[in-house]
Formats: sequence, structure tokens, C-alpha cells
Amino acid sequence: MQVSSQRAELHIMWVCMKPLAQSLDSATWLATTQQLRKLGVHVALVAVGPTGRHEIEGVEVICFSRPDVYIVRQLVFHFRVICLALKEWKKTDVILFHQASAPWLAVLRLIRFLTGDSKPLLALDTRTLHMPPADLENLKDKVRARMYRLSDGLANSWADGRLAITRRMAETERIPPAKLWGVWPSGAELERFDAAQSARRWPAPGEPIRLIYAGCLHHERNLVTLSRAVVQAQSEGLLFRLSLVGDGTARRDLESFAATTDGIITVEPPVPHSQVPSILASAHVGVLPFPDEEKFRVSSPVKLFEYMAAGLPVLATRIACHTEVVGDVRCVIWAADSDVPGLLAGLRLLWSNRGDLEEMGRQAAILARQWTWQKSARMLKAALERGVSQCA
Repeated sequence: MQVSSQRAELHIMWVCMKPLAQSLDSATWLATTQQLRKLGVHVALVAVGPTGRHEIEGVEVICFSRPDVYIVRQLVFHFRVICLALKEWKKTDVILFHQASAPWLAVLRLIRFLTGDSKPLLALDTRTLHMPPADLENLKDKVRARMYRLSDGLANSWADGRLAITRRMAETERIPPAKLWGVWPSGAELERFDAAQSARRWPAPGEPIRLIYAGCLHHERNLVTLSRAVVQAQSEGLLFRLSLVGDGTARRDLESFAATTDGIITVEPPVPHSQVPSILASAHVGVLPFPDEEKFRVSSPVKLFEYMAAGLPVLATRIACHTEVVGDVRCVIWAADSDVPGLLAGLRLLWSNRGDLEEMGRQAAILARQWTWQKSARMLKAALERGVSQCA
């Protein structure tokens, strides 16, 4: 755990219902916590894992175990979180949590009302929308979506404040302006990904361009469609290899399809976030084939920033969460659409520009300097201080 020489002016408990030791997106919590502590904020980061205090990628995390039973696991985990919150009640200024925790942590607001205390304040941070494709929605998805909408609506009344990943997200969630403490986007750890730039070997003439996607392998991420486009490009004589790293609802479909491609597509298991830079070092282009849907438009995709920080050019769909980051910098090849013809057009354009990949990667790394977890942590700290001041 990093200890700052500054006085810890703000004490927060941050509840994350994820096993951060295994999550590909753990940097959102680990890197931001690390930077907040450097800024003098006392952060008690709480996550899923073997019960106890653990150091994960150099960051101290309080972990609580939970049974692997739907609903019961949420109940057990949040009961332990509530017990910890009561133990640290007088020390804590803000309890920061996400949508999945909202129904359970509402009890803390009731406890605060009964005790007459003004703190800890309760702040809901929204970073994703739960919007699975309607044609793939099962009963669990429907229950989760209903709970999401219910908890989000209720939180506007009982939570002391709201935070969001982007302004677009705040508008989509209809967060009342008086409740919105601030927004803070995703970022990347530049130092962690620097080595990927120097370790990369760019493709020689006649060698395939290696594409990489590292993240959630959910159906809505459009990865099966991308895979089909890559195979179609190969049939035209354009040499590509696509590696998909992660886990999710589309994993079985992707594995089944990959088995028919003679190694053109490979599906790899998820890895700890600490191994992501070495995976990106072996690739030439990062891919983001997301469709132009609301849940993606309002986002701030951490993988875009990590690709850029690793010096990777990007093949991406032309949607707001991508275009608003990249602007006019020539480090992205834009796909015409998120269907097979649109992605195939992007692959053809990428192939015709393969001689420029190294320079595009250099431009991506320069742009990444504007999107760091250090900057995001400063925005989060300012938002939390603003909320505490407003509620004083």
C-alpha cells in the first residue's frame, strides 16, 4: 500500500463487487486508488476475494469472500461490507459504490437517518449501462436489467450524490444536476504500457497483421461479427490473425467459430491486468468493433486508452466514445459500420495502410498522455470534495 506524506484529508470507502485480482478492467479501481492515495486521500478499497487484506498489483485491498450462488453471493458480500462500514462509520466521509451495490447499501442511508449522523455520505458511481441484446436476453438478464433500472431510479432519491463516467452517461441516466458531483473518465497507466512499445516487432512484408481484443467477450461487443469479417478478409488474400482474450457470454460461440478457422482466430482465457501489456506487445493493432448503440456511446472504453498507451494503432467503429477521444489524430482506422461488410471495409483499409502502422502507433502513444488514471483520479477527488462541501 502506498503511503502519502500528505495528510489524508478525505476518507472514502470504495465498494467494488469484482474479484480485482482476476479482472481485466481492474485498473479502474486499482490504478485510481493508487493515484488517490498519492493525492492524500485515504481509500479503503473493498472487493471480492479471499477474506482479508491483500496486496493486488501493489495496492492494498480489503477482500470479502462470497458463495457462488446467484443473489446469495450479493447478500453475503454486502452484509460483510455493511459490517465494515459500521465499524469505520465515524472515520468515513464518503462510501462510493456502483449500480450492483445500490439495492443492498440503501440500508446504510436508513441507519444514518436513525442515528442522526450526517456522514458517511453515499455516492453512486455509474460506469456502464446494463443493456443486453433483446434477442439474447435470458431470465437472469431480465432480472438484472429490472434491478438496474429500479436501483438507479431509487438512488436518485436516497443517494447523497452521483458520479458518472462521462457527461453522456449522466444525461442518459437522467441524473439530476443537483445530485451530480462530477464525471471522471477511464484512462491508462503510461508507465505500465511503455515497455510494450519497445518490445513490439512490426510485421514484415508477407507476414500477417496481428489484431488483439482484450476485454469482456460478451455478445453485445460484436466479436463474432468481427471474427467473420477477419475470415472473409483472409479469403481475399489479406493476412490477419485475431486474438480474443477474456471471458463472457459469447465465449462458447467464439471458440466454436475459431475452431473452424485454422488458427486465424484464437480465443484465450482472461489474464490478470498485470499481464495485459505483454499481450498487447505481441500485437500490431487493437480492435474495438462495438456497434453504434447507447450503452457504448455513453462509455469511456478503458481498452482504447490501453491500446494507445501500448503504442497500438486501433481499428474501431466510428461511434462517439471513440471519435471524441481520437479527434483528428491519425492513429485509428475507421470501420464503415459494425456489420461484416463495414468491418471488412475497415480491414481492407487497414491492410492498404500496413506500411504506416509504426507511425500510427507512435501517434497513439502521444495521444494517450492526455488520458491517464492520474488525471482521472484528480477529477474524482475534486468531485468527491465538491459533494462533501455541498452536503456539509
